[in-house]
Amino acid sequence: MTGLLIAGTSSDAGKSLFVTGLCRVARRRGIDVAPFKAQNMSNNSMVCSDGSEIGRAQYLQAIAAGLEPTSVMNPVLLKPGSDRRSFIVLRGQPAGTLEAGEYTTGRRQLADAAWAAYEELSSAHDLVICEGAGSPAEINLRTGDYTNMGLARRFNLPVALVGDIDRGGVLASIFGTWALLEKEDRALLSGYVINKFRGDQSILDPGLVEITRRTGLANLGVLPWLEGVWLDGEDSLSLGTLTRSAGRSGESPHLSVAVVRLPRISNATDVDALAQEPGVRVVVTTSVADVAAADLVVLPGSRSTLNDLDWLHRSGIAAALQARARAGLPILGICGGFQMLTRHIEDGVESEESRPGLGLLPARVDFHPDKTLRRRRGTWQGHAVEGYEIHHGRWSEATDARALGAQDFLSGLQLGTTWGTMWHGSLESDDFRRTWLRRVAAQAGRDWQPSPGAPGFAQRREDMINTTADAIDSAIDVEKILMLAR
Repeated sequence: MTGLLIAGTSSDAGKSLFVTGLCRVARRRGIDVAPFKAQNMSNNSMVCSDGSEIGRAQYLQAIAAGLEPTSVMNPVLLKPGSDRRSFIVLRGQPAGTLEAGEYTTGRRQLADAAWAAYEELSSAHDLVICEGAGSPAEINLRTGDYTNMGLARRFNLPVALVGDIDRGGVLASIFGTWALLEKEDRALLSGYVINKFRGDQSILDPGLVEITRRTGLANLGVLPWLEGVWLDGEDSLSLGTLTRSAGRSGESPHLSVAVVRLPRISNATDVDALAQEPGVRVVVTTSVADVAAADLVVLPGSRSTLNDLDWLHRSGIAAALQARARAGLPILGICGGFQMLTRHIEDGVESEESRPGLGLLPARVDFHPDKTLRRRRGTWQGHAVEGYEIHHGRWSEATDARALGAQDFLSGLQLGTTWGTMWHGSLESDDFRRTWLRRVAAQAGRDWQPSPGAPGFAQRREDMINTTADAIDSAIDVEKILMLAR
């Protein structure tokens, strides 16, 4: 075996989910399989044990494949800092910026690094399952492409398309993708998968027969809508799936959480563990009313801290957060969100500007050129906590912090009902999360308690991977897909 490329008819069509499940299916068959994505454009990332930074989806796919995640699985990560600039992470480390005008012409060195990584990965494993980016039919970006058909052409990889029927127009999307590709690219398209199907498949089947007749692409199967399955998101489209209430069907939530949807939100996956906790309702929002009404407000990470801070003021959410603090209602800031809660931010890296923060935590932040990338372990009130740090900003305590009653909190500060931490991923630690939520519920005047016997977050994630793999095994022609890879 060598490899294959899973491409999508659009962003958020289900490529990441399908690759994750397919990695687990291949592993169950005893195949030495590894995931690969030449380039991610995402502000949701993870720190590997070696201190390298990769996309969250590839981290999860490595877990599904039974491998230690490394930067070779996602050699290029572009983190959007504005509409016209992205920060480059190359083999897990910062490597400058990419301007919008350079996107189609200035990526030669990125392509070389990505292709070298693929060769390294394929030489070490029997099968490499590659995930494309966006859609291969973005013909305006075909010049210089190295993550979709450019990758497939380079290594002669068969390509399977994944289309999302839930958003509508999936047949046109598959046909349009096939029709837009140039002849040499089209020759590598081998089949398609329909994702997120609900209903009677006999109604869909005539359309699939016609698509196969017109394109010659094999129907590789129809994956049903999977309840209770989420995935560490890569882009803003996937944030909509975060709005949910966890727990038993019909259960009334006892604790409401509002996550502020910043324009440059980063690592929104930090709150996935909250959304999976029974009796907790999580909403991602830009509504001042939601921020005012929630029991807990989470201010997440940001890839452009001062720009997002300015947006908080323009939107009215800054004033709502300050009113919450005065009323003694809980707020949690994570990384960039924590930085915004401090008194002053001096940014000489991202925006080269400075601003007063929201003033809710007695500290200041100074940005440094060197980026902090590390895994963290610690304890809070006797409970083990694990997380990771990704930031340029470093905070320092104000001289009056302890006099005001500020306390340490996971490489951050707590003052009253306002909490701030530099640790991403800390909420995935079950005992810590549940103990801390009890404290927050008490501060909000709620009687929320953890549900006895509820599975932990790691178990839920493992169950999700297996549920996806089971569905692929039963609904998709896996043998044909593996045959394509040969």
